[in-house]
Amino acid sequence: MTNKLLLIALFVVSLFSACKKDASSGPVLGKDDAAFNVYEDHFLQALWKIDPDMATHNGYHKYDSLLVVPNEKSRSAMLNFVKYQNDSLSRFESNQLSVTNGIDYHILQNQLEFINWKILVLKQHEWDPSSYNVIGTFAYILNEHYAPLTKRLRNFYEKMSNIPAYYKQLQKEIKNPVPELTELAIEQHENGISVMEKDFADSLKKTNISQSEQKQMLDRSHVSVEAIKAYTAWLKAMKNDHPHSFRLGKELYDDKFKYQIQSSYNAQQIYNAAVERKKFIHREMTKISRQLWPKYFGKKAMPADSLDLIGKVIDTLSGKHVKAGEFQPAIEAQLQKLSSFVKAKDLVTIDPTKSLIVRKQPGYMSGVAIASMSPPGPYDKQGNFYFNVSSLTGLPADKSESLLREYNQYTLQLLCIHEGIPGHYVQQIYAQKSPSLVKSIFGGTAMAEGWAVYSEQMMLDNGYSNDPEMKLMWYKWHLRSVCNAILDYSVHTRNMPKDEAIKMLTKEAFQEQAEAEGKWKRVSVTSVQLDSYYTGYKEIMDLRDAYKTKMGDKYNLREFNEKFLSYGNAPVKYIKAAMLGVK
Repeated sequence: MTNKLLLIALFVVSLFSACKKDASSGPVLGKDDAAFNVYEDHFLQALWKIDPDMATHNGYHKYDSLLVVPNEKSRSAMLNFVKYQNDSLSRFESNQLSVTNGIDYHILQNQLEFINWKILVLKQHEWDPSSYNVIGTFAYILNEHYAPLTKRLRNFYEKMSNIPAYYKQLQKEIKNPVPELTELAIEQHENGISVMEKDFADSLKKTNISQSEQKQMLDRSHVSVEAIKAYTAWLKAMKNDHPHSFRLGKELYDDKFKYQIQSSYNAQQIYNAAVERKKFIHREMTKISRQLWPKYFGKKAMPADSLDLIGKVIDTLSGKHVKAGEFQPAIEAQLQKLSSFVKAKDLVTIDPTKSLIVRKQPGYMSGVAIASMSPPGPYDKQGNFYFNVSSLTGLPADKSESLLREYNQYTLQLLCIHEGIPGHYVQQIYAQKSPSLVKSIFGGTAMAEGWAVYSEQMMLDNGYSNDPEMKLMWYKWHLRSVCNAILDYSVHTRNMPKDEAIKMLTKEAFQEQAEAEGKWKRVSVTSVQLDSYYTGYKEIMDLRDAYKTKMGDKYNLREFNEKFLSYGNAPVKYIKAAMLGVK
């Protein structure tokens, strides 16, 4: 869910000139790997000029002081960039490049097609107010320690100069927006505005910047805050008689799946596979539930309906959970145990120099997921890895209890495996070490999410817990990934209504009501991303099975894991071809 921010109007003319200059000279004239390496660098340097926010989030800080105002000219500049880069890329032939450069070639080709499609076909800039939010980039500049604080604050100050123009322009860009995305935009801006309003002022107090300059900087901050508040007020007051639907429809969905997931499967095939996987999981859960029933219910009659049986056992196990105020500390303690287990079982090597910081989820990220991982950008080798955790304190008692039951003593461990060790955190450490920036920046989301889901099963398969209770709860947890794919496809291409979706999530995936309501909100403000979990998992399991066959007696799990991770964020279909030695 990367937000693409484009050019400031005053910067467009110079960038157009830069693109024309690049187009006439070209990065190189050769077609070999050396020439392609130069081309990749040229591609990225040109992109960072017209998308400075993306540059900042990837750890490239030359353009931190620039804020691009989105408008028709800036989109034209981006389309011009795509056209030129497509022409340059077409000089190369992927099968004449090294394996790693061949993968990069396909990733860049896909990225250019994706950008073009989003601007000309999807036109999300017209109907998604949540795609415009500058606060995350400002928070990155403020909180990461890639440069002295004074320098970062001055870039912050310079960047703020365009905030009024940015948010004023949005009133011209947004037409008949999606109501659910409008609400998300309001929520995230209101929750995140403290970055501009309070955090910036607090950081200034830690510097030797003169009082007169600080006043000037704070005055601009005040103007910025007022511009953001005016935007949220405009969104709240907007008359929207013909709102755009959040449902993409099958044609747009299939295209977005192709570009964003970059899988060897299409969306329909993943949906079909997920439906069959759900049936298999239900059969396995029924067996375990029958085994556990006497332990928890004694001689009480066992329900004849298998889903009812499973649900009652899970409902009993879900009562074992921490208190709301203990949620984040429990995660911190669990990560230490996971690290020790991974090391003892020799599953994958973890770089001890890369620390993982568990923190309260920033306000500008709210409203999508209860936990997430924020890695440093590929250029920022010394940056922090953050495990973001939503606070459960302050919620209504029933919602807090519902979420705590969802993230009980069993599934909380699985959450930590998925987001932390050996899931996203470990995968992103390897991605950061990958020599290919292209793979780290533009690789498929299904690889990263798939690895996290694969990690959950790998841990249990290697003896992390032999308790049938944990096995049952893992199946429940695994159903999240499976039903994510079913839900997303059904909602966006088959118009599944909310009541039917909630019923599937609570009755067939055994989710708590609060989790199911949260997932409905998520599917209404995102699309395709929920497919990435099961798609990536399925592709990785397919690859591992094939790799076992290829290696025979020489197969080693740690060697497979580390070889797989060495390809950065590359889509699994390309990693599979490389590891199996096929074209």
